[in-house]
Amino acid sequence: MRFTDVLGKNLSVAAVLALCLTGCAGAEKAGEHTAGVQADEELVVYCPHPPGLINPIVAEFESRTGIDVRVCTGGTGKLLGDVATREEPLCDVFWGGSLTTVRARQELFEPYISINEPMVLEEFKNTEGNLTRFTDMPSVLMVNTRLLGDLTIEGYEDLLNPELKGKIAMCSPSSSSSAWEQLINMLYAMGEGEPEEGWDYVEEFIANLDGVLLESSSEVYQGVADGRFTVGLTFEEGAAHYVAEGQPVKIVYMEEGVISRPDVVAIVKGTIHEAEAEQFVDFVTGLDAQQTISSQLDRRTVRSDVEEPSYLPDKGQLHIIRDDEELSGQKKALWLERFAGLYEKSVTAP
Repeated sequence: MRFTDVLGKNLSVAAVLALCLTGCAGAEKAGEHTAGVQADEELVVYCPHPPGLINPIVAEFESRTGIDVRVCTGGTGKLLGDVATREEPLCDVFWGGSLTTVRARQELFEPYISINEPMVLEEFKNTEGNLTRFTDMPSVLMVNTRLLGDLTIEGYEDLLNPELKGKIAMCSPSSSSSAWEQLINMLYAMGEGEPEEGWDYVEEFIANLDGVLLESSSEVYQGVADGRFTVGLTFEEGAAHYVAEGQPVKIVYMEEGVISRPDVVAIVKGTIHEAEAEQFVDFVTGLDAQQTISSQLDRRTVRSDVEEPSYLPDKGQLHIIRDDEELSGQKKALWLERFAGLYEKSVTAP
């Protein structure tokens, strides 16, 4: 297994805003792939997942199939852009990114229905025909319990507490699918089902960021775990890893409502490794991989025959809300632009 990391530099406020405004999603680590000729025998996988999830799954896939895998990591938005512009090494499989984010570029992917589809829960069926669901990821708040003190954090409303100003970790919703999902969640939860009614809250929330907008989703959960921030907005998996390790963090499922969205795995159109790509999709959605994901890698499965992680609450206990997925997709560019405008206003205000 080989890795190509999408490396880059810290972005200025202007650069972050430009990325938001254009919708050209800067990577979690903005930059370019290392140029080079794709080896015919390698299956190239673009993946925004953390190494802790990638390594054991890919290593086992290679061991069982004899297929060599090259993993290119980075932010979902940047990687999708690289698929569209056919950057080298050419991508065969796109593994990760929320359904909403990847479905916006659905035309990039080949039709494929996994052999595991009959065991996938009904809510996670591949209804598009080319976007196989991989795991289920609720949006959550991750709280550092050592820094919390006497503060109460039970939901979005609590993030407006002046004592949290500059202590909230979030990254740009244009570069990270987790941040984009948080923005959707925020709009629907605080707008009580009407996203346009949630923007007053978003403006107040952005002001309490105090100009701090991170580059990557990994900076969010790492920053909270390391004590740089009191609370962060992330996917459940990012926080669950630290909970499982006994770190001084806790997961808060927003009392105003939680949207839980699957991420996906998809085969890129024009791949010269179609058979190998299909094997990869079938492997990561197979029983063994999904059991490992649930029991050891802190994620919720999409299969009906695999139990959820024992230390995570049953979804039936959560206040689950739903958005209009079609509307959220249609409004993405507009909402990103509006978020960027509010952020610019917050950092330029006297």
